[in-house]
Amino acid sequence: MIDVGLTHVALPVTDIEQSIQFYSDYAQMQVIHRRLDADTGVAVVWLSDRTRPFVIVLIQTSSVNSVLSPLAHLGVGCQSREFVNALCEKARQEGVLLQEPKDSGYPIGYWAFLRDPDGHTLELSYGQEIGLTVEQTR
Repeated sequence: MIDVGLTHVALPVTDIEQSIQFYSDYAQMQVIHRRLDADTGVAVVWLSDRTRPFVIVLIQTSSVNSVLSPLAHLGVGCQSREFVNALCEKARQEGVLLQEPKDSGYPIGYWAFLRDPDGHTLELSYGQEIGLTVEQTR
């Protein structure tokens, strides 16, 4: 299969194992590829939720100089408001909840912001209907 379209976003991270755990916990992603770059010796991991051909590439670095901050963020659709709430409660307890869940109505839906270990922002949402919108425009 040849990849076509948006396939990945790459994020610099300072602790690759901690970041893997964060995205596993909050985005239901798992490692599908892991390597040390042959030229640089840098650890690289691909994470996928296995719902489409798209990955987050984590690249180990000594420091992160720019982050995806709240307006620039990764978004993950969740199966229910209750699931968003459960993840937000976990995030609140772990001190990584940036924005409490909020219902912004159609087409934005129910959403919240979390902070990953390096300060990148992850949005959890329910009801955005992006897939439906894409299908309707074909």
